[in-house]
Amino acid sequence: MDDAEVHAVYYFLLGLSYTEILAMLSFCHGFHLSLSTLKRKLNCLGLYRKKHFSELHLVVNFIEQQLQSSGQLHGYRWMHLKCIQHGLTVTREAVRMIINELDPIGVTFRTRKRLRRRKYSTRGPNFVWHVDSYDKLKPYGIAINGAIDGFSRHIMWLKAGRTASDPKVIGGYFLEAIEKYGGCPRRLHNTDVCYGDRSFLYGTSQANQRIESWWSILRKQNAQFWMNIFQSLKEDGYFSGTYLDKSLIRFCFMAIIQKELAQVELEWNTHRIAASRNSISPKGRPIVLFELPQAYYTQTYICQVTHHDLNICKQESSFLYLPCDVHVYQLCKLIMREKNLREPSDSYEAVNLYLTLREEIMSQIL
Repeated sequence: MDDAEVHAVYYFLLGLSYTEILAMLSFCHGFHLSLSTLKRKLNCLGLYRKKHFSELHLVVNFIEQQLQSSGQLHGYRWMHLKCIQHGLTVTREAVRMIINELDPIGVTFRTRKRLRRRKYSTRGPNFVWHVDSYDKLKPYGIAINGAIDGFSRHIMWLKAGRTASDPKVIGGYFLEAIEKYGGCPRRLHNTDVCYGDRSFLYGTSQANQRIESWWSILRKQNAQFWMNIFQSLKEDGYFSGTYLDKSLIRFCFMAIIQKELAQVELEWNTHRIAASRNSISPKGRPIVLFELPQAYYTQTYICQVTHHDLNICKQESSFLYLPCDVHVYQLCKLIMREKNLREPSDSYEAVNLYLTLREEIMSQIL
C-alpha cells in the first residue's frame, strides 16, 4: 500500500465517514483524492461501508464478548463504533437489535434523562484543556486523571495511577501530552490549588464543566464495571482497604484498566457528537474537530514549547513506571515466578491473581 492508502485504511477503521477521511487526508497529510478514488482504493482492499457485511454470528459473538466486560455499559452507538474498529462491517440498527436481544436489562438501565447545564463555548482546539481527577476507584487504590480539549471534546490523556493528587504526577501527564501533540494549550482549567497567571484557570469541579461532565460518560462506559468488581471483593471479605490490598489491586488490575481507558479514549475521540442545546460548540467527531479546525472556521491555539523548557519541567515532574509500591511489586513478581503464574489478560484472570497473591502474602504474614 502507498502512504495515502495506509492513512485511508487507518481512518476507515477508526469509523470515519468517506468525507471525513478525504478531509483528513487532504489537510493533515497532503493527499488530494476524489471520493470515487478513495472508494476504489478501499474496495480493492476489501473495505466497504454498506455491503459485504460481516457474518451475523461473528457480530453476535463479538458483542457477547464485550457484554462480559465493561462493554456491558455501552449503548448501541458506542458498540457499533467498537464493532467497526474491530474490523466488522455491520449497520448500527443491527447492533441495536442484537443488544436488545442479548442485554434487555442493560438497555433499560441506560435509558435515563440528562441533566441540563449552562451553555459552553471556547474559541478553538488547544485554546483550553480541562484537567480533573476521577475518584470513584480511589477507595480501591486506583486514581484516574484526564484532560479534554474544550472546543473539540478530544481526550488529551486518560491515565490510571496510584495518585491523582500529586501535582508532580499530573505534571508528568501534561508533559507527555505536550510531546505527543507538539505544544501546550493557551489556557489550562484545573481544580488543583496550584495555579499560575491567566494561563491557568482555577475553579470548582462544577465549574470545570467539560471534563466534569465527561466523567459520567466514563462511568457509564467503563468505570462502573470495575466498581462492581471491587465492591464484590469488598463484600466477600477479600478487600479491607489496607495498604496491602490497595497495592495488590494496583498490581493486578492497573495494566488492564489502563488498556481499557486507552480504548475508551480512542472510541470517544472517533465517535460522532450530535449538536447540543447546552453548548454552541460544533457537532462532529472529536478527532476531526481537533485536527481540522479550519473546516469549522477557526484555528488551533497550540503554543510551542522549547525542548529546553520541556526538559526543565521534566526535572520537576514525576513519572510512574510501576503500578504499586516497589517492594510489593517485587514480592508479587517473586510469588508469580515460584507458582508459575502469568500476567492477567482480563478482569477475571486479574481477580484470580489478586486472590492468590493476597492469600499467599497473608499466610506469610500470619
